[in-house]
Amino acid sequence: MKIIVVSQDRPLQNEAEAITRILDSGVADRVHIRKPTYSESDTRALLDSIPRRLWPVLSLHDHHVLAAEYGTGIHLNSRNPVAPADFHNTVSRSCHSPGESREDVDYVFLSPIFDSISKAGYKSAFTSDTLRGNIDSRCIALGGVEPCRLRQVAEDGFGGAAFLGYIWQDFSLPELDKRLNTIKTICYSL
Repeated sequence: MKIIVVSQDRPLQNEAEAITRILDSGVADRVHIRKPTYSESDTRALLDSIPRRLWPVLSLHDHHVLAAEYGTGIHLNSRNPVAPADFHNTVSRSCHSPGESREDVDYVFLSPIFDSISKAGYKSAFTSDTLRGNIDSRCIALGGVEPCRLRQVAEDGFGGAAFLGYIWQDFSLPELDKRLNTIKTICYSL
């Protein structure tokens, strides 16, 4: 099962170190940098503070022009719906129904699968019955994902899960390490 972590949209203390820990832990396959209020120079500063060896497993939600320079992937969304011309790295996209096309991307986030942890009032939009048979391995579950729900995510047919609220709630580096170990333990049991 593919595990992806999506950054908090606001700046966090020790964020570059946290992203490095997430990727070096072996738990996450990829980290998405989602900072809609960041300027291009803010995004560049964050990327520069993350080891170069990890850039290929990052995806940018904004300032896609930096993706070619840093060798990252990109994520398409309502702010940035089209990939830059001649872009050849990993491309993902947000979608909100199981039937949305996945032909033009490597994978999609489908959300909200469960009630959101990070967005109050953002409720689950799907049942297992509406998901099973209507998604494939390129579909990543997002929204309210916690380790205890990974088995259901797999049973529903998702190729992976994206963590956001679970990772960043009550953030500290020691708490991050505990949460990564919990995810790792659950993933090994699947």
